[in-house]
Amino acid sequence: MIVRAFIINQLAERRKRLHDLLLTLINKDSEFEFIEEDSSDLTSSYSEKDTLHLSRVIEKNRKIIKRYQAIVRTAVTLDALMDSENEENYKIK
Repeated sequence: MIVRAFIINQLAERRKRLHDLLLTLINKDSEFEFIEEDSSDLTSSYSEKDTLHLSRVIEKNRKIIKRYQAIVRTAVTLDALMDSENEENYKIK
């Protein structure tokens, strides 16, 4: 039971670290964008103009999601590096 509580605590700490890293990276990103919501295009009659606009929205959102993924990967990498450094500091030599 104690081991399970320890693991749960470790996971909660890691999640908090990742959350803090993500917030820091987002705050440092001057070009951070939010995903566009344009549901009116989804219910339209799909004229050529509407289709072109919807394509632009989808492409822009795809680029934004790729940026989000890069930020998450960076946070996970930084967290893993911090764990690695901490483990090295605690090794008995």
